Amino acid sequence: MAWSVIFALVLKFSLHCLCLQEDISLISPQNCSLDCIIKGKAICEYCRITREDVSVTLGVSTEEMFGSCVPWPCSLFLGVHIPAVCQHYVHAPHDINVEFLPSDSPVYDTAIISWRPSLYGLSFLRGFQVSLQALGGTQTDCQLFLFQSNLTLTAAQAGRVYRSDPFQLALDAQFAVTVMALPVPELWSNFYHSKYFSTRSCLEKNGLEQCLKDWYPSKIEVEQDGHDVIVTFNLAPPNLGINQYFSWCYGGGMRNYTVIKAKPTGNKTHHSYRLLRLKPETRYSCELAADVVDAIRKTFNFQVMGMEHRKESSTFTTDGSLLALLLPVLVLLAILLSVFIFIVSKKKLKRSKRKTKMAADVIMQHDSKCVLLEQNLVLLERPRPPRLLICYSNVDGPAHIRAVMLLAAFIQQHMATQVFLDLWEALSVLEEGLMSWLCRRMEESDFVLVVCSRGLQHGLQRNAQGVEESQEAEESQEGGAAAVAVSLIGEALARAQAGGQGLSKYMTVVFDHSSETDVPPALGLAARYSLMRDLPLLFSHLHGVALQGPGRHLQVEHISAEAYHRLPAGAALRWALQQAGQED
Repeated sequence: MAWSVIFALVLKFSLHCLCLQEDISLISPQNCSLDCIIKGKAICEYCRITREDVSVTLGVSTEEMFGSCVPWPCSLFLGVHIPAVCQHYVHAPHDINVEFLPSDSPVYDTAIISWRPSLYGLSFLRGFQVSLQALGGTQTDCQLFLFQSNLTLTAAQAGRVYRSDPFQLALDAQFAVTVMALPVPELWSNFYHSKYFSTRSCLEKNGLEQCLKDWYPSKIEVEQDGHDVIVTFNLAPPNLGINQYFSWCYGGGMRNYTVIKAKPTGNKTHHSYRLLRLKPETRYSCELAADVVDAIRKTFNFQVMGMEHRKESSTFTTDGSLLALLLPVLVLLAILLSVFIFIVSKKKLKRSKRKTKMAADVIMQHDSKCVLLEQNLVLLERPRPPRLLICYSNVDGPAHIRAVMLLAAFIQQHMATQVFLDLWEALSVLEEGLMSWLCRRMEESDFVLVVCSRGLQHGLQRNAQGVEESQEAEESQEGGAAAVAVSLIGEALARAQAGGQGLSKYMTVVFDHSSETDVPPALGLAARYSLMRDLPLLFSHLHGVALQGPGRHLQVEHISAEAYHRLPAGAALRWALQQAGQED
């Protein structure tokens, strides 16, 4: 009996120790000062460092540290007191996870990042820097966490899970989070690890009735009244502030656009409107949506019955004998009429030119081979979207760089293309070097696009006139990836032409505020486009889809100079192009 009691107590104590070990293995940041860390106080084991603390204690600009999110050099981080530490190697963290926390905000998601330290160089690890960047945007958020100076982790502590502070993130957006081990080694290699993730959409977090962008009329009823049709649909909830709707109807060679205004004093849940003077015996296809930017449209179909058909049905029902006599004649006439209609429609189909509309986002899952079926363009399945590398010159000013970045975001979001841009991969460029990164991305990409500008042309002309080597190297670095890419692409074009290979991989574009003379002569063999005028042609080039063919014309929704700005990303791009034109 005594042994059983002792065994139970030992088992209970062991389980208690395991629970404590699990609690300790998940470590959250503490509130402690940078001064506490430098002095090595035991209470400052894993501390969050604020901008003000860095500025006051070390005299380092907060914009320099937190604005660009470039990690501190080892010498600045640890100072001159322990120079030997900078010679040691610290490997990148691993097992990066994103955990979404409950949040009452209808427009933001709250997330915490967690990770495990690497076993390699663990005893020299001094902390972590977590940077988070919105893909397609300039917003960057950084958090810095440090260990107190006397803390040295052992191999037994490599299983610890460290956590960041909460990040507040916009809904329905893509982000890249990077966790870096500190101090950064002198040879920048494998000291950080990145992870891409997306926040929830408003629909997923809040439901349909709380999201202006995702709301659409879910309940639609149709009733015929003579040659008119009465459509009844559910209204948006008052909190969305939607007071006007619109309807598009197609049928019988006609289009009908109806503006629908809900009365504030009327029914708060449903509204009815009338489609007037519709053609009998005609099938109509309609779209109904809220009159807001980029609204989701609800599609419904109905058939308008003819009054004469109803009268004939009534007459035949009351006179059964007449129906029995006319039935064989009607069958014969129906057969002859069907044959006649088939022949006429077949000839008309060959002469008519059909116009196809297609949403660009669908191409993400399809191939460039297309089949025309029932006047809808169907793209065959492909394993992945095309990959596009964008090169540009950064000497034209911040407005030009902003326009290039927003163009890349628009292409990736609405033209079903994976875009490579050095601004989005700053750490990889710093680690590999511009030339190595550029060569690797050119090899991995299906297409390479060079944004030609006055600054790019001016830099190339200065180099051609024999600028000194030091000056030339400096200008090549300032000119960004485009200045280096011009010579590489020029050589690739020459080799492809000499070998009889295709040249479609390489393209050049100029914005409307630039000139055709800004295209370098070395890229004269590449396909040339002017944006935003040639946006449909660029789309056609990327996906290999012909815009015109025998009896059809392809129009991609929102992918044109007249319509791209109707999308939020397009509106931002148009504003950036206008600013770049004024600066130019």
